[in-house]
Amino acid sequence: MLTIRLQRVGRKHDPSFRLVVTESARATQSGSFIEVLGSYDARKDSVTLKKERISHWIKNGAQTSATVRNILIGEKLIEGKKVN
Repeated sequence: MLTIRLQRVGRKHDPSFRLVVTESARATQSGSFIEVLGSYDARKDSVTLKKERISHWIKNGAQTSATVRNILIGEKLIEGKKVN
């Protein structure tokens, strides 16, 4: 099953993340992913997304992690309630 989730990149004490599509059985630290869909900077709270590609993957059955789901709801890309 495909999953859209965050992959941490960046230095120590400077968290920034990529939104990637990956096989759910693979660890995000392995570095193997199918496609990069955007980025999220936790310190600046800035998000850049490839909206067309995200909607394409969701339509084709990819699931989102809870954090990615909350980011997409905040960016009004999908509708629903945020997950705790």
